[in-house]
Amino acid sequence: MAATVSFLLWIGIASGQTAQTDNSNPPAEQQASSEQDAQRSAIEVKPGQPAIKQKDIWNETGYLHPFVRMPRYILQDQKAIWTSPLHTAKQDVKFWVIFGGATAALVATDRHSVTVLPNSSSQISVSTWGSRFGSAYTLIPASAAFYLVGTPLHDQRFRETGLLCFEALIDSNLVAEAVKLAADRARPLENGGAGHFEDSPNGRWNSSFPSGHAINTWTMASVIAHQYPHPRIVPILAYALAGTVVVSRVGARQHFPGDVMAGSAMGWFIGDYVYGKRHNRELDHKPTAAEKILDHVHFGLEM
Repeated sequence: MAATVSFLLWIGIASGQTAQTDNSNPPAEQQASSEQDAQRSAIEVKPGQPAIKQKDIWNETGYLHPFVRMPRYILQDQKAIWTSPLHTAKQDVKFWVIFGGATAALVATDRHSVTVLPNSSSQISVSTWGSRFGSAYTLIPASAAFYLVGTPLHDQRFRETGLLCFEALIDSNLVAEAVKLAADRARPLENGGAGHFEDSPNGRWNSSFPSGHAINTWTMASVIAHQYPHPRIVPILAYALAGTVVVSRVGARQHFPGDVMAGSAMGWFIGDYVYGKRHNRELDHKPTAAEKILDHVHFGLEM
């Protein structure tokens, strides 16, 4: 079991180290242009081909054309994610220590920590309802809304947000399902709540580790928070919603704390990586929709 946990932690944190592997001494002008994004990202990413290209902005190539490039982008993402441990920079060790250590500690105490909750029928009912915010039938339409609203309005950041969410969600699902197959962990209501790995009675696809709701919600929250760092209320709401889903999955007795911790960390880093890799930095010169709205909102009294 110890070997299995170590392997899973390696995979979980590996997905978060991808960005640093692409950082190869960017030129001074690129570093200067990235200063304004410093508050958005914990890791630097060498930019790749953007999800929204200049021809998409100026030639109005339609709704579907940017999706033609996405399969190639996803293959590139997956290669970078799964090979990242082979060339992790020294400065990335802190991520292994923080998230790997937190996940290991939670996994070791999962069986006992879930008994602290009252585990009443009302808790499970409310938590199950809260979990809906992290379901595919919520996240996919939300991603589509960004793209479908942004395209006719020529709001390229809205449009790009939808594309980045789609790409990041596909990446996170591929990673999550691969780890689930390897983990095969029983859920809290299975096999006496022991939470053993290689012990799921309902098949590897239904493995508890990591939480699919957690990784997907934090992936999308990461993309949105990176895209709209101002006003602060946008990333706060995005992460608050993701946090609600994480708590709900534990409260609904569908996952252990270690499951949602691993999923959250993996999801955040995948969203961070996709944003850094695919974001069209030409859009940084334009105010976001939220900033435009707040330009017309004034707080306090005018003297």
